[in-house]
Amino acid sequence: MTALYRDYALARDRIQTLAAGLGMQLTDHEQWEFLQSYESLDLQAAPGSGKTSLVGLKLLALAEHWTSTTRGICVLSHTNTAKDEIVARISHSPAGARLQRYPHFIGTIQSFTSMFLARPYLRGMRKQVQIVDDAAYADQAKRVLARDRRFRTLSALLGRQHNGEELVAHAYYRFESERLIARSSRKLPFGPDTNSGQQFTALKHHMARQGIFRYADMFALAELHLALRPTLASAVAQRFPFVLLDEMQDTSELQQKLLDRVFNYRTAIVQRVGDINQRIFADGTITTSSFPRPDSLELPISRRFGSDIAQLASSLTVHRSQRIHGAGPTGTIAVLLYDEASVTEVVPAFERIAAETVPREILLDRPPRVLASRLQPGTSKSFPQSLACYAPEFVSRTPGDRRASLLITARAARAQWRSGASRAAVDLLWEAVRVASRSIASEGLPAMRRLDRDTDRFGGRMRTLLLDILADPLDDDARWGHLMDRMTGLLSELESAGPDGTGWEELAAYVAPPATHSPTPSPACEAMEQVDRVRSELGSIQSAKGETHPATLILECLSQTGKNYDVHEVLSLLATRRDPATATPTVRKIAQLVFVGATRPTQLLAFAVNRDRAKPYLDYLSSTGWAIHDLTVRKPGGVDTAPQA
Repeated sequence: MTALYRDYALARDRIQTLAAGLGMQLTDHEQWEFLQSYESLDLQAAPGSGKTSLVGLKLLALAEHWTSTTRGICVLSHTNTAKDEIVARISHSPAGARLQRYPHFIGTIQSFTSMFLARPYLRGMRKQVQIVDDAAYADQAKRVLARDRRFRTLSALLGRQHNGEELVAHAYYRFESERLIARSSRKLPFGPDTNSGQQFTALKHHMARQGIFRYADMFALAELHLALRPTLASAVAQRFPFVLLDEMQDTSELQQKLLDRVFNYRTAIVQRVGDINQRIFADGTITTSSFPRPDSLELPISRRFGSDIAQLASSLTVHRSQRIHGAGPTGTIAVLLYDEASVTEVVPAFERIAAETVPREILLDRPPRVLASRLQPGTSKSFPQSLACYAPEFVSRTPGDRRASLLITARAARAQWRSGASRAAVDLLWEAVRVASRSIASEGLPAMRRLDRDTDRFGGRMRTLLLDILADPLDDDARWGHLMDRMTGLLSELESAGPDGTGWEELAAYVAPPATHSPTPSPACEAMEQVDRVRSELGSIQSAKGETHPATLILECLSQTGKNYDVHEVLSLLATRRDPATATPTVRKIAQLVFVGATRPTQLLAFAVNRDRAKPYLDYLSSTGWAIHDLTVRKPGGVDTAPQA
């Protein structure tokens, strides 16, 4: 291993010099344990412990002294967001820029699996990949089912099923018994040897021949390739002798199994980092090889928040008990008590409290955040159920809604563009155009690398248009309409990919940028307008993962089961000092999600809870020193938001 980089790469004085240049202070022995380790390890990092900064620092230290030109460092994360954060930490230096080129690799587990395991298999079978995308696959599969008479028996049977076509839309490959098996999101209503079963498998194979795959297919193809070529795993491990896995807590059992097979600890150094208590995206399966191992290192000190929030967070560590130490600003924890009449006054009251607690210049730079486990209400008659109940003007795109998908992706790509990741931004935007085209036409668009650069031809003009989109603020309906008119004109040059009216209008629609909360003041809120408050940004707890806010409000929402209110369950858990490990599975799931939201703020953490539900533990909350604001107590001219004695 020492032949790959200079043996002093992780020397304390060299790391200290690098850290000073980045403005980092390394004061804890736990930080040095991780930074100077050459061995395989797991690192359990508390929220706000500076884990991503340490990862970036270690990568820079290795990159500066890496000597091999054919073997490299492999950095994998669960999401593009996490990957982009790492890239942002290292891209400012020449050494960091080298990490983004051969022989190194920085990407998601999905992209790694596709690039090094699945696509090579397909190329060996002389098959081309047109697109890997769940939504595009679903649209095309349903179109084939409806139009191709080879599948008429299957189509007739599924037509009699509730949401039957979704079985085809969600079909994926699974590697079982040394071969690929077609499965779906729920049990199939027919056997594999029936006519419908055979047509279901045939349709899946037809989609594969067309080069159209779901994300899960890449993992099945990777497993098949590994089984067919027993030396493939060792070859990949030889190429990447040092592997760093970020956000390990969100890795599924399937992904973990695949990575363990490729990078076993005898052939590569594997360092896995994450926070198992923020595991909200994984499948929830805990196996004997799951992260973190019992002998893992820890980063227990959070510099995001102080001791009060740290103590609360420690009580909600569901997956692995961890005593978090707060070394950040002294913060305030507040509880906003509401009743049905004051539900819509909760967010304005929080904004007023934030304005009184946090310096205005900080709020202007990072507005208050209002988070909820649910964005939209369901069919239950309970109230409130979701964020939209507190802020009726809030409108969100529900999962599966394709409206304005091009614009939403374009805004994400523009954020990458502005951060310096220009190649990734162009690729992301073009992939969105390809997905849109595939979902409304019979054939797809070529991959980016196959687009002509001649400005007099389709490819060159399309490249110019993509750059124009990335340079636009994307905040004006008319300008977006003009850009989409240009896009429509270009796509119409390709008869097979030309957009039809209805489908294209939906995908290319304009929606305003995410709005800040700005409700119409009710008479009860007029007194609050005396405080010059900064409007809050609204969203889900899940979307805020990894963020840092000066002030965060967690709204009480109804669980998906319709039987539990999340904030109430958590406050009750804290008041009774119960161990989350002894709670019901539903309450455990609630607690781990609230843990993510509660560890975002630096200075103000607030909870909204129904006053009647909170009565059993109000005395406890008061005794903790938390600020209790009763919005159900009305004064002349408005509600009383002064903390109770």
